[in-house]
Amino acid sequence: MASSVSVFGTCTHAVVRDIPDSLAAEALRMGGDEEVNLEKARREHQRYTQVLSSELGLQLLQLPADPALPDCVFVEDTAVVCGDTALLTRPGAPSRRPEVEATKKALEGLNFNVVEMTDEAATLDGGDILFTGKEFFVGLSKRTNQRGAEILADVFKDYAVSKVTVTGTLHLKSFCTMAGPGLIAIGSSEHAQRALQIMQEMSDHRYDKLTLPDDQAANCVYLNIPNKGHVLLHRTAQEFPNSAKVFEKLKDYTLIPVCNTELAKVDGGLTCCSVLLNKRA
Repeated sequence: MASSVSVFGTCTHAVVRDIPDSLAAEALRMGGDEEVNLEKARREHQRYTQVLSSELGLQLLQLPADPALPDCVFVEDTAVVCGDTALLTRPGAPSRRPEVEATKKALEGLNFNVVEMTDEAATLDGGDILFTGKEFFVGLSKRTNQRGAEILADVFKDYAVSKVTVTGTLHLKSFCTMAGPGLIAIGSSEHAQRALQIMQEMSDHRYDKLTLPDDQAANCVYLNIPNKGHVLLHRTAQEFPNSAKVFEKLKDYTLIPVCNTELAKVDGGLTCCSVLLNKRA
């Protein structure tokens, strides 16, 4: 298990998916009615995928958009991958469950050990799963339930799995992600801080924390890239100037600002748009 910690964040491939025309009018959203600029959303998403492929050298598995699935760009929710095992989820929103099929084919094509979640009592969104390299935290939210968390614990038996009640937002990772080995990025809201306190109380491990003024900015993407070391994709200074200043304090990091104004209108964060994989040769 030590090896997985030492190479935490190491990736070779990323599953991403294009944005369907139906996203602007039909994607699910917790609240708000700001109009999504589809053209701008696609430009921002293209920048995100180019960073992963051209700048960081990951092999992209780019799945086509499906107009019948307005939320399909948010592939993170369809699978939880750790080591050679990929657990296909059962999204909490019934309209999103058909999204899993395309992810399944992509992961089977890479010869992952694919496990399907068949229990109809279970719901699980990948956005509620925080893997720290040492253990899993599962957000119990509007989209992920107790049974889903139990199945995840059964599939990834090598790791402790702790459950955290999520309030005030869609997913656990809406205000909490890993910003590096042993470093949790966390928002400043009462909901985020309460979740962090629960996580600290339940864990046998000690984590450093990077506290961001803005909850949305705490959703960042950490990668450990050969010849680049610590890499962090984070929201731009134009979007969150105060949080950007906090990221700039991270020494020995390659910081890559990525704009996400449009998908954020339908509850999307930076982690939502990829499933990151480490496919060992």
